[in-house]
Amino acid sequence: MTIFDYTRPTRHSRLRRLIIVINVVTFLLLIAGVFAVQSSREGLVDERLTGVEEQARIVANTLAEYATVSDTLSINVDDAAPLLRELLAPTRLRGRLYDNDGQLLIDTRNLLARNIVQVTELPPIDDWSRFKRAVAHLYDNIMGVRPFVKLAPYFEAGKNGKVYSEVDQALEGATGTAERVDEQNKLVLSVAVPIQRFRTIYGVLFVSTEGGDIDDILRQERATLIMYFLLAFTVMLVSGFILSGTIAEPMRKLAEAADRVRRGRAGRETLPDMSDRNDEIGDLSQSLSAMTRALYDRIDAIESFAADVAHELKNPLTSLKSAVEMFSRATDDKSRSRLLEIIRTDVKRIDRLITDISAASRLDAELSREASEPVDLARLLETIVEVYNVTQIPRGVKLSLNLRLPPEAIVIGRSERLGQIVRNLIDNALSFSPDGGTVTISAQAEGLLARIKVEDEGPGIPPDNLETVFERFYTERPAEQDFGKNSGLGLSIARQIANGLGGRIWAENREQGGARFIVELPLTRLT
Repeated sequence: MTIFDYTRPTRHSRLRRLIIVINVVTFLLLIAGVFAVQSSREGLVDERLTGVEEQARIVANTLAEYATVSDTLSINVDDAAPLLRELLAPTRLRGRLYDNDGQLLIDTRNLLARNIVQVTELPPIDDWSRFKRAVAHLYDNIMGVRPFVKLAPYFEAGKNGKVYSEVDQALEGATGTAERVDEQNKLVLSVAVPIQRFRTIYGVLFVSTEGGDIDDILRQERATLIMYFLLAFTVMLVSGFILSGTIAEPMRKLAEAADRVRRGRAGRETLPDMSDRNDEIGDLSQSLSAMTRALYDRIDAIESFAADVAHELKNPLTSLKSAVEMFSRATDDKSRSRLLEIIRTDVKRIDRLITDISAASRLDAELSREASEPVDLARLLETIVEVYNVTQIPRGVKLSLNLRLPPEAIVIGRSERLGQIVRNLIDNALSFSPDGGTVTISAQAEGLLARIKVEDEGPGIPPDNLETVFERFYTERPAEQDFGKNSGLGLSIARQIANGLGGRIWAENREQGGARFIVELPLTRLT
């Protein structure tokens, strides 16, 4: 049965939005940069105006050289007309020649075939046409084809050229330029240059562009840019969704799976398997899966530990309850004394269990909080054996220490925890050693590992129980051991500490009889 969680609204991927927004912003910056770098309207107009001015100067100098009459300070129209035709025919310019009084002498519109036929766009007559024209005008303004500025209207002057301000400037010996728009809102550039020799002005050459020349160039340029921008924008969107699908979506799935694990309403959830991805997302998936498995293992361990604790406490409590009930019905002092001994033994066992259980339950947390430090392993073992030797070891059992460790044999950990491993193993060996037996502690370095062995001369361990002895509350003891003296947690705690230090511990039987416990810990060298 699927259980839905209605306490949280559906989450949208912020990472996906961030990827797309960053791509869009980058794309817009690219557009702005391209428009800034590309020839803007002003730059293109200035460039075109400069070109027209240079062409007009060349034509004016040619006319001044070959078509002027020095005696009358006038221009020979018969000589000037063919010169204008030949010089302006290759260009897209219209030329007009004025005399000193500003009167029109020659207009290339009457000389060149391309200027004879004029095409004029009629104004729109219906609403739809007006709307399309308004949209086109707005597009021109936005794209820089036609800026939001007011230019003077272009008009035909007829015979009198002085109505053009640039012609007046040329009659005074200066070059005049102007920008105007015609009736169709098309840009017209005009240049007027004086025709002069030896500072004597013979007339004025007035050159203008055809309406829309610059507009058409700008429109074509902007249309090409927009086509590439649309292509780039499409690629950007596709790449953004691909990135979000390969990064944001898997992370969202992992987050949702982690939430389901946290809630734990539908049993034990598993995280999506993305191990086939050879990238950071795959690594994250594997790490989260391993963490989830470790969490479930920890939960299982806690549940098992709680069950074991309940089971172990139940036995002495049951015995204690029975002894108390029997004590009230005992009729002689001998029975009461025996029952009191049972009660003391059970209380002692319960106390031992509670102490060891408390230590075992705190062990994981303490191991994670404790700061590690370099520990001289040889010195630690010597100290532990010395302490045992100065105390009274039961049944005449002796300890033997055999060290084959180099002076730089250092283990990173806590001396208290390392000592706890060794003491638990020694205590276990002492409990199984026969009277007058020997417990041998040896240590040697093998590569980057320190190997510690604790051996006894007892009955050994059944082959089927070489791993079972490390389970909690495993308490198979010799008959001569005091009842309740061992809780069965010593070897389990030793393995837990060894694993926490990056080592391992296992048990095996000696060929000559007895058990051997081996601890391997990683070594380090201090420099």
